[in-house]
Amino acid sequence: MAAQASPHQLTAPMASIGVPTEIKRDERRVALTPDGVRELVTQGMEVRVQEGAGLGAGIGDDAFAAAGARLVSREDAWAAHLVVKVKEPQPEEFPYLRSDLVLFTYLHLAAYPDVGRALLEAGTTAVAYETVQLEDTSLPLLAPMSEIAGRLAAQVGAHLLEKPHGGRGILMGGCTGVRPARVVVLGAGTVGWNAARIAAAMDAEVFLLDRSPQRLRQLEADRRGRLFNLVSSRSLVERLVPGADLVIGAVLTPGGRAPTLVEEELVRQMKPGSVIVDVAIDQGGCIATSRETTHTDPVQSIHGVQHYAVGNMPGAVPFTSTEALVSVTLPYILVMAGRGLAEAVTDRPELLSGLNTVDGSVCHPGVARALGLAPRHPMACLR
Repeated sequence: MAAQASPHQLTAPMASIGVPTEIKRDERRVALTPDGVRELVTQGMEVRVQEGAGLGAGIGDDAFAAAGARLVSREDAWAAHLVVKVKEPQPEEFPYLRSDLVLFTYLHLAAYPDVGRALLEAGTTAVAYETVQLEDTSLPLLAPMSEIAGRLAAQVGAHLLEKPHGGRGILMGGCTGVRPARVVVLGAGTVGWNAARIAAAMDAEVFLLDRSPQRLRQLEADRRGRLFNLVSSRSLVERLVPGADLVIGAVLTPGGRAPTLVEEELVRQMKPGSVIVDVAIDQGGCIATSRETTHTDPVQSIHGVQHYAVGNMPGAVPFTSTEALVSVTLPYILVMAGRGLAEAVTDRPELLSGLNTVDGSVCHPGVARALGLAPRHPMACLR
C-alpha cells in the first residue's frame, strides 16, 4: 500500500525544485533553462540542477550557476519537493519516487504501464505535460514538441527515402518530368499538420487524413502545393497506404493508447524501400508493425518497409526542443511551486486534466482505461 500523500505537499508552496539529468537513451533535453531558473529563483525558490543536466542541450553548469541554481547530485535533485523532467522516469529512477514528491514531466503512461505502476506504488503525485488540456481541447504543453516532431517526421522521411539509407531512392519533390514522392499523413493535429506542411513545401504529393471535417476546413485556408485534405475512413486508408512512398502516423488520444490505423497486411502491400514514420509510438504507435526505436538505432526494416519509431523525436534537436518546452512549462512550474498544487488548479484549472496519479490512485480517465484501473475524480485526489 502506498504511503498517504502529505497534505503539505498538495496545499503549501514547494520550497525546492529539482532538475535531474535525463537518462533515457539518447535523451539530451533538459527540463529548465538558465532563464527559467532565474525566474524561479527571483520568486524565492530554490532550484537544484544536477551537474551536467544541460550538457546535451548545449547548456553548461556555469550558466545554471550564474542564474542562481544549486548544482547538486542526482540524489539531491530528486529529493526536491517538485521534480521537473522531460521524459518519464526510467527503472533506475523508480527508487527516487516517493509519496511527498510532485513530478512534472511527459509520462505517456498508456505506452509505459510499468512507470504507472511505479508511481502508484510509491504514492507519487504525477502531473503529465501531455494531458494538460485547455477548455478548447488544445494541449498547450504537448503542442511545441508536436510541432517539432511533425517537422522532423517529414525531414526524416525524406532522408530515409534515399537509397544509401535503405529507401527506394526517391527525391521528395521529384524533378521536372518525374513524379514526386507520395506522402500519406494520418491525423491532422499539430504533428500531422506540420508534417504535411513541410512535406508539401518539399514539393511532395501529400494526402492529409483526419476524421474531423471541421479540422480539415480550418486548415484549408493555409493549404499549399500538392497538399490534399481528406476525411479519413478505413477504406481510404486501405487505398492510399499501399501506394505511398512515405506514411506518417500522427494520431493522438490524450492519456490513452493510439488506435491502430494501419494493419500489418497493409504494410505488407507497401513497396519495398518505402518508409513509415510513426510519431505516435510514445502512445503505443498507430502502425501495427511499429516497435519503439532510439536515435542511436532508429530504423527497423519490416516486410521491406523502413520503420522509424523513435519515442523521443524532439530529442534529436535538444537545444530547440528545450527552449520550446520551457517556454510553455515555466508558468505552470511557477504557479505549482509558488502556491501548491491544490491552489494552482484554481489559477490554472487545466492542471486538473494533467493529474495522472495521486496517493496511489489514477486521476485521469484515459490513463485509467489504458492501465485497466478505476479512476478517481482529480478534485477528489487533491482533497
